[in-house]
Amino acid sequence: MRTGRLTPALLALAGGLIAWALLFHTEIARAVEVWNASTAYSHCWVVLPIALYLAWDRREAAAGIALRPILWPALLVLPFTLAWLAAERVGIMEGRQLAAMGFLELLFLAVLGWRLAWAFSAPLLYLFFLVPFGAFLTPVLQRFTAAFIDVGLSVLGIPHFVDAFQIDIPAGTFYVAEACAGLRFLIAAIAFGVLYACLIYRSPGRRAAFMLASCVIPVLANGVRALGIVVLGEVLGSAEAAAADHILYGWVFFSVVILLLSLAGLPFRQDGGTAPARRPPDPVRPPATAAPWLAASLVMAVVAIGPALAAAIDHGSTAPPGVALPAFVAAPGCTAASDAPGRQRFTCAGFSLTASVEVFAPRANPALLAAAGRRATGEDQAGETTTGRITGDRVRPQSWRLVEMQASGHMTAVALWIDGDAGLTGLRGRLRQARNSLLGTDHAPVLMAVRVDGDSTPLDRLRREQAVETLRGFLDAQGDLDAFAWIAGR
Repeated sequence: MRTGRLTPALLALAGGLIAWALLFHTEIARAVEVWNASTAYSHCWVVLPIALYLAWDRREAAAGIALRPILWPALLVLPFTLAWLAAERVGIMEGRQLAAMGFLELLFLAVLGWRLAWAFSAPLLYLFFLVPFGAFLTPVLQRFTAAFIDVGLSVLGIPHFVDAFQIDIPAGTFYVAEACAGLRFLIAAIAFGVLYACLIYRSPGRRAAFMLASCVIPVLANGVRALGIVVLGEVLGSAEAAAADHILYGWVFFSVVILLLSLAGLPFRQDGGTAPARRPPDPVRPPATAAPWLAASLVMAVVAIGPALAAAIDHGSTAPPGVALPAFVAAPGCTAASDAPGRQRFTCAGFSLTASVEVFAPRANPALLAAAGRRATGEDQAGETTTGRITGDRVRPQSWRLVEMQASGHMTAVALWIDGDAGLTGLRGRLRQARNSLLGTDHAPVLMAVRVDGDSTPLDRLRREQAVETLRGFLDAQGDLDAFAWIAGR
């Protein structure tokens, strides 16, 4: 396979990549934002160079395979289009990014042909690690780590009490935060495990076994690390001393685990010995110059159907209703500081509160509502967060979500009413609004948020409890919040 024969294919791929980047620029931009903001996905910056190296490493094995563009991958685009459109309507960015990456894989398959794409399957599939996927596992990993610590302390005979993610021992209190869940270790270990398996092994069974070990061992190792920190706190008599720099120690511990995992896999390596024989060139006529362009154009034409449908649906959305927004009232012990359209400020018990109401178009894209919620709580910014629920005499526990930004001390209670119901949270709410975006509704979504403005320093335990009580009292003073939202959304 000479470079000259690849020129039409490379040009067609370049054109297809440009069209793909234009169609999915939002997905690309959001992925880059996550790479920069989250240490769990900072390794994504090296995924593309690794994929290029894997492709270079396989150049000899692919040298005898003829370029043979095919058109049938355009049919496979359709299910990916439905998946992308569903994720776009529901507002799941990871789903949109995974579907977009699937489009990219099909573009390479169509232009290169089945056999050549299979020869480069490892670098092509490795590109899926560009997607910052897996954040939904954080609560699961937190629960596992807390349970691991609970069992470990029981075995060691250390008195303790576990309440969800909080562990109390005589030396103090530990909290299994999102940063301690081990997601960053797990994602990086899987990416490393796939690379290691592709370079060291040739047998599918050995590759699968090492990849499985790369998934299981980091989770167990993180449990051991977290248990060790708690035990160290008991030995030192201070939870704060043991938890100091635990993230740095975690990376050192993780590096040791990866090193041991690599050493354990070396005795079974298959990268040595005689290199596989280079196969003779396929006795086929080179494809026409237009064939790669035809394959790329057909695939990208079908790929464009999803974004075109989404744009048409959003274009049909009506504007938000022009209503006078209800005003929040000052709770006992609070004084109004300032007012602005849809936003009010209060001073309560030494805390500065910002209350806001935002009304959207009845057929608004669910992703727009999710983004507004993240902006209201500060979750769209870099930093660790703690989430939960807030209740009160007039506050339903399923309605209001409580989000605390650890570094800044911001604490926000946020609720979203869809069809006048704040109980439609999570995926149920997104599915309902996705239906509304397609079929329409008589009631506009309403987002309310009440934020305790922090002073860029973490809240200690006492101030956190006081902030929660302030929020609870303020929300209770508003009366019937469901009726409040109903008026705003009509």
